[in-house]
Amino acid sequence: MTHEDRIVRANEELITKGDLSVIPSFFSPNYVVHAGGKDYHGHAFIGQFLGVLRTAVPDVRVVDVAIRGAAGDTISWERTLRGTHTADMLGIPPSGKRVEWRELVVSRFGGELIAEEWSVSDLAGQLLLKLPRG
Repeated sequence: MTHEDRIVRANEELITKGDLSVIPSFFSPNYVVHAGGKDYHGHAFIGQFLGVLRTAVPDVRVVDVAIRGAAGDTISWERTLRGTHTADMLGIPPSGKRVEWRELVVSRFGGELIAEEWSVSDLAGQLLLKLPRG
């Protein structure tokens, strides 16, 4: 399986299906993601993040994964996600509305597993847009 195929499959299994048991199949035990000016580490973080996401947006689906470039062990890609915001997330109260957002990710592989990622998401902004204005 190519690195590109692994990224697509990881998105399907982890986000759309919610199967956290496959985390070790896709991510290094020493995994780190750089997001929002902070670093987050390990399989436990991935599970925690996905739990928060699937609680707030229980019908979350990855509707598109687009590979933007590849060089050696590094892949840049974009995903589009969609679902209904039904519970608090990031301190933002539920809107009950459908939300769609994009994430840009650069993934560095160590062998067959994702070892490190850099991620930018517009999820918080999209959630805020769905709140009533007043």
